[in-house]
Amino acid sequence: MSRTTQDLRDSANARPVRHVVVIGANGTMGYGSGGLFTHAVPKVTFLARTRGKAEEGVAAAVKQVRSSSLASRTAVGDYDHDMEAALADADLIFEALSEDLSIKVPMFERIDALRRPDSIVATVTSGLSINRLSEGRSESFRRNFLGLHFFNPPNVIVGTELIAGNETDPRVVDFVEAFAQLRLGREMVRTYDTPGFAGNRVGFKVLNEAAQLALEIGVENVERIVGPYTGRALTPLATVDLVGWDVHQAIVDNVYTNTDDEAHATLKLPEYMAGLISKGVFGDKTGRGFFTKEGGKRLVLDPATGDYRPTSDESKFDMSYVHSVARSFAQGRYSEGLNAFLDASGDAAAIARKVVAGYIAYSFGRVGEVAATINDIDRIMGAGFNWAPPSVLVDTMGPARAVELIHGAGLAVPAVLESAAKAAKPPRFFVHPTMNPGRFFVAA
Repeated sequence: MSRTTQDLRDSANARPVRHVVVIGANGTMGYGSGGLFTHAVPKVTFLARTRGKAEEGVAAAVKQVRSSSLASRTAVGDYDHDMEAALADADLIFEALSEDLSIKVPMFERIDALRRPDSIVATVTSGLSINRLSEGRSESFRRNFLGLHFFNPPNVIVGTELIAGNETDPRVVDFVEAFAQLRLGREMVRTYDTPGFAGNRVGFKVLNEAAQLALEIGVENVERIVGPYTGRALTPLATVDLVGWDVHQAIVDNVYTNTDDEAHATLKLPEYMAGLISKGVFGDKTGRGFFTKEGGKRLVLDPATGDYRPTSDESKFDMSYVHSVARSFAQGRYSEGLNAFLDASGDAAAIARKVVAGYIAYSFGRVGEVAATINDIDRIMGAGFNWAPPSVLVDTMGPARAVELIHGAGLAVPAVLESAAKAAKPPRFFVHPTMNPGRFFVAA
């Protein structure tokens, strides 16, 4: 839905937000979001299990945001002693607990008992059902409850998903969208209440596919083959390490269990990851994931054994085609670069083309299921994941070549792409007033 600037201003001024309470403020998303709110709200209360944990959250937010006003606008407290008073005065309650229904649901029960009837309750869940989370809550809670999915770190990544429940008041949705866009500087994307919403449904399909490939061809080869030249700022397995293996598992397990689409198999968590997670391997947060460091040297995981070995520049795959892709990208000849990729010979290019084909086909195939338009999916992939939006890839290579790519990967071609490929003057799919498609075409 496109709204005018005046519509947004009117919505943003419909109610005041003077006090935000962050639940789970010591976690990375909690303190990151808390720091963001201090830019727009006079008072932000950081709540955690203990006051000490809340104070740690404020310290982490100060370090991340580096704002002189943050400390003066924050208060701290714990759930047992300070929640009642904080919630009684809160205009917006922002929940940022672990991605676990058994943790979130009891907390929402407590919040429901203490909140003002008109206070907004937002969850930063990355894919749990908004309707499921609000089951059993009061009518006023359900009408004022929604998902506000920031991406981490929120002070850097502006893409944000807004997810309404079946009973969320449309005026609340309009207000939160306007508030987050105008006051917090967010790129707001409305998505549907489906597992993983839009960004994680598409993004973690690709990330998990890369994790599956790691068992077949090795971690370093995956990083080389599905690297920045394919339209992503950070290589996929390094992204999983950054996000956290436990978070990755929560997202893909949720999507795999609650959906059954054409790419279902690519969303099954690899068994080697499940085994290592059970042993405490969570990625960067534990110092071990697909990569680790020992004695100042970077080591890489062998998924077959669970052991680590020194990284190597050697590869059995011919990656020479990337040089021509990089040269074209560096000169702003993006279509030429993508076509060099599409025409490249060898196993590496074939593997990469299959991943990219799956990304495009899966994204276009989710329109109407996870979001209203491909533009919505484009915006969250560009502004949330910093990946080339699927429409940017299609526009740059041309719909006919996109159809050829998808056919070559043995995948079903979305009807809208089939139609565009046959048009005398193919349409352009990507529409955004400020996002420059060129930023996604790099090769490193």
